[in-house]
Amino acid sequence: MNTLHLKYAIEVERTSSISQAAENLFMGQPSLSKAIKELEDTLGFTIFERTSKGVTPTRKGIKFLSYARNVLHQIEQMEALSDSLDAGMQTFNISIPRGSYIADAVTSLVSELDRNEGMNVNVQETNSVQVVNNIIDGPFNLGVIRFQTEYENYFKDYLTEKQLKFETVWEFEYLVLMSEKHPLANAGKVDYQELRKYTEITHGDTAIPYIMPNSSASVELPSKTSKSIYVYERCSQYDLLSSIPTTYMWVSPIPEKWLQRYQLVQRKCKTLGNIYKDVLIYPKDYKFTELDRRFVNKLFEAKNDVTFCEYR
Repeated sequence: MNTLHLKYAIEVERTSSISQAAENLFMGQPSLSKAIKELEDTLGFTIFERTSKGVTPTRKGIKFLSYARNVLHQIEQMEALSDSLDAGMQTFNISIPRGSYIADAVTSLVSELDRNEGMNVNVQETNSVQVVNNIIDGPFNLGVIRFQTEYENYFKDYLTEKQLKFETVWEFEYLVLMSEKHPLANAGKVDYQELRKYTEITHGDTAIPYIMPNSSASVELPSKTSKSIYVYERCSQYDLLSSIPTTYMWVSPIPEKWLQRYQLVQRKCKTLGNIYKDVLIYPKDYKFTELDRRFVNKLFEAKNDVTFCEYR
């Protein structure tokens, strides 16, 4: 159960109609019906029943909805209290994939904050499903998700159902990142069959909503190899790649400074499923702060820096 379920139930009560409530909430009727059913299953009793007058609350449903309104009202009061306490505080929070150009945008923003003022910055690198959940459940207001373009419709449906807005940041081709000492480092374009002979480093918690029965299930990545190393944070991948020259990793284009620092190269390699998209997401009623807008500018600047680089 989360606050979104409470809002769903209250809207159904207000309209006395699943279809009208779904329209008001900008989601499909089946999705809303499923959400209400999941909420009822969690509670152990029926909230609504269908009558000649439409959808009406049951006796227990009336009590539950009264509590739900109180809970949402108290949350609003807590948020208002937080806003008043944070007056003058430089606050920024975002949940992002493990992409170096995105991390560079965050670093650029934070480096420009006034060090004489208070600041509260919260950044988490994680998989796309968790980014969505972080925004739905808080405390994050902004997020960037990454997915293969072949799954774009699934993600758009998922975001729409969760009442999140989304804007494309970048569509790009995944590149192969490897040590300068890798046996394939001098190849102008890496052959996929040759690449598979080496050890792949990959993030171990990527997931896709709807397609996967369990959000913790792994997605098949561009390559399929019998030799893999799974990591869960970005810096580990650089250490492994530079220390073990027979490893490689599929990545979004990397800024030149990271390549030089860790003595790495990035190469093109043609294979199925290696076209990806990064998308900025946020609640549909969210109003961007000044720092949010500055970050978005930084994000596109960082993207442009790597977009116009030539990958040898």
